[in-house]
Amino acid sequence: MTTSQLDTHGGQPGAARRSGRPGIALAVIAACQLMVVLDATIVNIALPHIQNALSFSTTDLSWVLSAYTLTFGGLLLLGGRAGDILGRRRVFMAGILLFTLASLLGGFAQEPWQLLAARALQGVGGAIASPTSLALITTTFPEGPERNRAFGVFAAVSAGGGAIGLLAGGMLTEWLDWRWVFFVNVPIGVLIAVLAPMYINESRRHPGRFDISGAATSTLGMASLVYGFIRASEEGWRDSLTIGSFVAAVVLLAMFALIESRAREPITPLRMFADRNRSGTYVIMLSLSAAMFGMFFFIVLFVQNVLGYSPITSGLAFMPVTVAIIVGAGLSQRFLPVLGPKPFMVTGSVITGLGLFWLTLIGPESSYLGGVLGPLTLFGFGMGLNFVTLTLTAVSGVAQHEAGAASGLLNASQQVGGSLGLSILVTVFGTASRDEAEKQLPSFMAEASPEQRAQLAKTQELPGRWGHEVLTQGISTSFLAAVAMVALALLTAALVIRVRKSDLEALSGKAEAAGPVA
Repeated sequence: MTTSQLDTHGGQPGAARRSGRPGIALAVIAACQLMVVLDATIVNIALPHIQNALSFSTTDLSWVLSAYTLTFGGLLLLGGRAGDILGRRRVFMAGILLFTLASLLGGFAQEPWQLLAARALQGVGGAIASPTSLALITTTFPEGPERNRAFGVFAAVSAGGGAIGLLAGGMLTEWLDWRWVFFVNVPIGVLIAVLAPMYINESRRHPGRFDISGAATSTLGMASLVYGFIRASEEGWRDSLTIGSFVAAVVLLAMFALIESRAREPITPLRMFADRNRSGTYVIMLSLSAAMFGMFFFIVLFVQNVLGYSPITSGLAFMPVTVAIIVGAGLSQRFLPVLGPKPFMVTGSVITGLGLFWLTLIGPESSYLGGVLGPLTLFGFGMGLNFVTLTLTAVSGVAQHEAGAASGLLNASQQVGGSLGLSILVTVFGTASRDEAEKQLPSFMAEASPEQRAQLAKTQELPGRWGHEVLTQGISTSFLAAVAMVALALLTAALVIRVRKSDLEALSGKAEAAGPVA
């Protein structure tokens, strides 16, 4: 078995102090990914409490998630590139420490802007650490069954971490305080930073330049696009800031494309898209993540605000998602070398779409067993079939010196897709719930108590059963948009992805060592 390529060997700088233990190295890498992915959802379960404590509106509340995922997704490519140039273990540790510091600051936030700033800084730390951790697997484990198993663990952690985060967030919020969803990262981050140089070898450093302008224009462009959608949900499509945000997004993203086409060492190597399977994989990941982030966001609001679940009960309500993801990931990992990626991508997208379509039937009278459990289980199984498949397809055949860029693109697709998808679903939610509120207002004014009218004047949101009608109408309509997102993933899997002999050989370990990307 080969391990990471080093600048130096045998006890010299760069070699792990306790090398030769790939299982422990994988555990450290997976722990980092778990913490980074888990953070995207551990905060989810605490959102109602954060909303009350810091006075967020429902639509503004989505920024608690988007501030993290935007910087995370926007800078992932730069983080992957940094690992290639500076050494992956070094960059991995720097990202973990920055993420840990930002978590500490987020726990102490007293104002909305302070929390959003900490979340953005967490995203920067995650963007540095996450693509490097995936790239470390490609250079620690040889291509074939051994790497497949490592990626299976990594993908299961990435997929299941979301649901685990909901349970952990519920426990911390109910037993301690919502601030502990941030504080919990501090001891974990410190432990990972201590163990990394003990068990993970440093990778070979490759000379290169940082594409700062590409990273800046892509991140600012996506932030403008997301802000435009969220602003539209509150102020309408004719609002000057809404229009300005979309114009800025178009200009910035066009600049990004121009910069990347001319850069000597672009943050997004365009040759990565020459492989149709890899390009299709990025589109599928973006589309599925767009639906997934919105699903978690809205179902948390439903089970807590409509069903009245406590934070812990809300977290437990999502455990079937974790089980279904693990089952789906196990099946795909076992049969992927035999069948290739396409059957799992197509089947997984169909099952995911069915689960989301089922959720469009949700209403104020829906119960957990009758309206939530079945759709969540279907959704989780479909996503489980896809996650391992997408991960392996994205990095299959990539030269080791570009593993950071390839894995960064996959992670960027997931995070940017999540941010963009959530903003679109929030826009659909805002429009549908606003229309429903206008329908419910006459009934409310005729039947509401003085206390309920005072609550409306204070929060600008209908309370009680009227509020449940508004919330569930917005949620069910937003899931229609999520189904359309999954439909795009399904079409891409059916029309773009091909089963090729070379891919099957690589997945089974029969191919030669990976060469440069075509």
